[in-house]
Amino acid sequence: MGKIKPRESQNVEYKSSWHDKYLEWICGFANAQGAVMYFGVNNDHEVIGIKNVDRLMEDIPNKIVTTMGIVADVNLHEMDGLEYIEVVIETSNIPINYKDKYYYRSGSTMQELRGPALQQFVLKKMGRSWDDIVYEHATIDDLDRSAIDYFLKKGYENGRITNEERNLPTEILLQNLGLINEEGKLKNAALLLFAKSPQRYFTCVRFHIGRFGVNEADLMFQDVIEGNIIQMADRVIDMLKAKYLIMPITFKGMNRIEKLEVPEDALREILYNAIIHKDYTGVHIQMRVWNDYIEIWNSGELPVGYTSETLYGNHSSQPRNKNIANAFFKAGFIDAWGRGYKKIREGFEGAGLPMPKVENFCGGVRVTLQRKNVVESVEKTSQKTSQKTSQKIIELIRNNAEITTQEMAEYIGINRRNITRNIKKLQDQKIIIRVGGDKGGHWEVVSPQ
Repeated sequence: MGKIKPRESQNVEYKSSWHDKYLEWICGFANAQGAVMYFGVNNDHEVIGIKNVDRLMEDIPNKIVTTMGIVADVNLHEMDGLEYIEVVIETSNIPINYKDKYYYRSGSTMQELRGPALQQFVLKKMGRSWDDIVYEHATIDDLDRSAIDYFLKKGYENGRITNEERNLPTEILLQNLGLINEEGKLKNAALLLFAKSPQRYFTCVRFHIGRFGVNEADLMFQDVIEGNIIQMADRVIDMLKAKYLIMPITFKGMNRIEKLEVPEDALREILYNAIIHKDYTGVHIQMRVWNDYIEIWNSGELPVGYTSETLYGNHSSQPRNKNIANAFFKAGFIDAWGRGYKKIREGFEGAGLPMPKVENFCGGVRVTLQRKNVVESVEKTSQKTSQKTSQKIIELIRNNAEITTQEMAEYIGINRRNITRNIKKLQDQKIIIRVGGDKGGHWEVVSPQ
């Protein structure tokens, strides 16, 4: 059996025979990166021949044209007396459907696009993005001028907005940014960037932060950041500094220096990426803070063919939301050349930390970054906090032996789960005991701490 040398293509498929179901594949390849399909050839590239060649040479191109409206190059070849068919599918610049269904080849799978995924695909094929869609029932009065002024101030400070632009009326400014259409109607991007309450229009415009202990079930505390996305990164950083991350103190001469435990500029770049490239038809952005690492997740996967290695190397910028990306560029928050991960790499290398890991995960992008030498510090802080809590529990029991765990939680100001955890430690250490059941029983301090 002779082996063929396949034509160069990003995708090559080998099929031993023809079935009309492969029209779905052709549709999927036309919507993706194109492909070459061989019929009468096995997976080892060996020509095994195909039956009814004359009929197929007529049927295949006709069915492709009549069902999808595209023309594929269908060629007949022969090797060692066996005939096989080559079908060359080019990438289409418009969405292609087969029997009113849209297929897309992603990796090694053929997917039928539906709902938000189909909407995103059609918009992309048309050279538009979701944030370019007009929101019919919103007006300029729904925008927060202070958010616009913040944007203009940052853009002016970073040399990307002129002093003249800072004094433009809101409507003219929005026109210049492409955030309003010819009829004066706001686009989705305008509301995400500058609305007084973006959550009124898009429920997923939130940034959830959670501090976790030993596992996913051990949620210690959490916060939700809301508001416009142009100021969201600032709000997240402020919250992280206040509650979640450590700012070690160093001295340079007589100057006291407090720097975030992870490189702040690089962290901002990661936050900007999560905000700009998020699929706003999906769910909120999520940040999980653990003892020794941080996870940031946003809905919407990386561009097709992009990996962590791609991002850290030279690559083109492919923003999911073009208008949002343009506004962040004008504000001076990002570059327009895909250089963001270069800044992230330089920041983490300078801090002596490993590169953040970037990967597709659960329909979105997850970035995992290591915290700097904080595990021991966190453990010591946790031990001190636990000791203080335990001492307060003992004092409360001495004052009221019948006190409940819920009352302890309210007095001390922590959740009931933490109270229960500390009580168990005290019981294990034989410092306190429970006499009787939950109802009618009481606590006793049996050993001084």
